[in-house]
This record gives sequence, C-alpha cells and structure tokens, in this order.
Amino acid sequence: MSRKQKNQVFTHVEVIDAGAKGKSVAKSPDGRVIFLSNAIPGDVVDIQTLKKRSSYYEGKAINFHTYSAKRTKPECQHFGVCGGCKWQHMDYTFQLEYKQKEVENNLIRIGHLDWDETLPILSCESPYFYRNKMEFSFSDSRWLTVDEFQSDGDLVDRNALGFHIPGMWDKILDIKKCWLQADPSNAIRNAVKQFAVENNLEFFNTRQQTGFLRTLMIRTSSTGDVMVLIQFFKEDQNNREKLLDFVHAQFPEITSLLYVINSKANDTLYDQEIICYKGQDHIFEEMEGLQFKINAKSFYQTNSQQAYELYKVTRDFANLSGDELVYDLYTGAGTIAQFVAKKAKKVIGVEAVPDAIEAAKANAQLNGISNVEFYVGDMKSVFNESFINHHGKPEVIITDPPRDGMHKDVVQQILNIMPDRIVYVSCNSATQARDIALMNDFYKIEKVQPVDMFPQTHHVENVVLLTRRQTT
Repeated sequence: MSRKQKNQVFTHVEVIDAGAKGKSVAKSPDGRVIFLSNAIPGDVVDIQTLKKRSSYYEGKAINFHTYSAKRTKPECQHFGVCGGCKWQHMDYTFQLEYKQKEVENNLIRIGHLDWDETLPILSCESPYFYRNKMEFSFSDSRWLTVDEFQSDGDLVDRNALGFHIPGMWDKILDIKKCWLQADPSNAIRNAVKQFAVENNLEFFNTRQQTGFLRTLMIRTSSTGDVMVLIQFFKEDQNNREKLLDFVHAQFPEITSLLYVINSKANDTLYDQEIICYKGQDHIFEEMEGLQFKINAKSFYQTNSQQAYELYKVTRDFANLSGDELVYDLYTGAGTIAQFVAKKAKKVIGVEAVPDAIEAAKANAQLNGISNVEFYVGDMKSVFNESFINHHGKPEVIITDPPRDGMHKDVVQQILNIMPDRIVYVSCNSATQARDIALMNDFYKIEKVQPVDMFPQTHHVENVVLLTRRQTT
C-alpha cells in the first residue's frame, strides 16, 4: 500500500485570478494551478494544499502576507461560514470584472469561438437585498462555529433557522441577518424562531427524521406582496395554528400565508399540497404593465430588478418588427414569451414542467395576450419535425435552458430549422459555449451581453445573439 501523500505548504504565493465556482487561482512552484476558496486576486499568501491532482491542487490560504487592494469588508456577520455569498469580500467593481472575464474565457476556451462585440456587463443597482425568494431550514442541532467551540459560553441552545453549511446536508447555520432579501424577511425569520423557542415547538432533525418545524420560505415582489410558507413535518393543529396566527398578527403586510404538512424524506414542495391559511394562495410580480401570478411552486427569476434588464436585452437582441414567429424554448412560466409578444406576430413557448405551463397560460390570459401559445413536454421529444410542421418555421428562436444547457438533439433541431436569429440566454456560460460551438459552422456571434443577476456570488447570466452565416 502506498503512503498517503502529505499535504504541502507553499509560501509567499500571489493569487492571480478568480476562476469558476467562485474559486481563486494561484500557481505553485511546480507550475500546477492551485484553486483557493478563501483568498482573492492580489492577496499574497501561504497555502496549504488539501488535494493533489495531475494538473492542479486544491488548497486554502493559511497566512496572509499582503491583502489585495481589491478587497472590501464583508457586510454579513456570517460570511466565511455560510458560503452563500463567496465574493462578499471582493469590491463589487472587481466582481463584475471577473464575471465578464469568465464569460469571455468560456466562449474562447470551451467553444473556440470568436465574435465582434462584448458589451460591458450590466451591473445590479442593488448589490444587496436583491433576492425575491429565500428558503430557510429548521434544525435542532445547529452548526457550531469555531468561536463557539473555543468559548466558555452556554451551548445548550442548539436550535437553528438558517442555511445548510456547504457540503453538509444535515448541518444548519443559524442566521441572524441575511443581506440577500429585503425586509420584512429578516424580521419574519427571527420572529418565527423566537416564537418557536419560547413555545417549545420542536425543530427538525434531518438524520432522525423527527420534529415539527421543517422549513420557512419567504417570497417578496416589486408590487409589495409578501408570501410566507411554513413547512411542518407532521400535523399538530394546535401548535400549527398558534404559530400561523402569531405570524399573521405580527406581520399584517403578508398577503399570502401558506403551510404544508410534509412527512416524506425530503423537503421538496413540488409533490405536496399547499394549503392557504390566510390571504391569497399567490402573489403578483409586475413588469412593464404585465402581471405575473406566482404561487409557492412557481419559478420566477429571483432578482426581479435584474430580470427586467435581462429581458430587455433579450428583446433587443431578438430585434422584432411585429411580423416574426418566435419560438421560446425552455419558456418556464412564459415570462420572456409574454415580454416579447407585443413585438412579435406570434410566440410559441415550450417547457417540460406542467405546472409552469399552466402558470404561463394563466398569466397570458390575465394579461390579455392572445398571440402566445404554450406546450408542455420534454424538449428533445416534443420539439420535433411534426411540431415545426404544425406551428410553422420561426424567424427567431429564444432559448433559456437550465444550467446543463441544451440537449444535442435540440441543437440539431435548431440547425434543421435555421432561423434568422437565435438569442441564447444562459446561467452557465460554459455549457452555452459548448452548445454554440455545435452551431458555429452555420451561425456567427454578433453580440455578447453578460448580466449580473447575483451580486456577491460568482454566478452570472449571459445573453448571446447569433445570426445565420451568409452562404456563398
């Protein structure tokens, strides 16, 4: 048996870049790349390696000799433990710079693509408190920080209402103040926890599958609507009503108060019955006069303000005159389809999730939009020659797939159709680059527009306009 490789320490190493998944990048003396999670470009550090691979190391900074000029003081007291805002210690200007660089690098390195114009990344006006949806978990065995372990304080209170520790499905960090969602989010979460503790309501234990309180979801909207959903592991009518009545009385601004009784092994809501306790079973979001009805299971872009900017870019790239048939692939709840509909002859939306299509149809009716149609089905199956023959050949295709990108059969079908323009919206520029490379012989990139939807994180949306190459 070979001896285990001992972790190495490299001293006085300069961090030179920020890479994928929020990792920073340095170079070891032997030329290998080192990926770090606790440093930013410009730091000079000592690094302890944690894993060694053939071409790179994974490590952590254990001593800082020089702090980068790109640093800023994190606002959140939970930064470094929570893991939700990995770049909060980097000045926002530089966050934008590295996001734009990642988009361009992926298109070049993965797709081997070239293009004429990259527009400057669209920054977010509100780099904090921008999310319209947050989900928190209850736990009776909260995560203890290093400071708590080393203190002489009383550790009897182990209840938590907060976020999962990265990579630990059963460990919850108790959150005092989250900087991602605007009030009344923090006030609601803290009040719910305090009431639960004072009234001896059982917090959930993931490993043992015991307890009463399971999760708390809060949704807000630009219209001022507030939705609160509490998920209970088991029914206890007296305590359930006691908590829900407290929340209703304490926060009259809540327009949709819901609950779920979920005793299955996981806490996903999509197969559960959502019960409306007070108010309506939905909230509304609004964009350019369009209203979108959102229920507890609905998908909607989690940054409402930047979703508007993203959709404006998409509509601008589509360059519609009013005569075009548009296909909106992976349409979700049909928000993009309805947003561009007034400038199109007709829009056909396709999506795999039945609930999303039901919401799309309902919202189109609500908004009085008659030139949209929505269809449900697995994209690679429903988006076929028969579908095209029935609905017609589109001049423009808008596609906004999940992080995995488009199935190769969907890409091939797009090439079979050969629309004049393709607007590719993506939350993962790596799979976007892969897909565009498959179309590169027939389409050229006209414009690239990154959009920052998630400040303080490494995530970035990207919109690419593709136009058909001229044949000679």
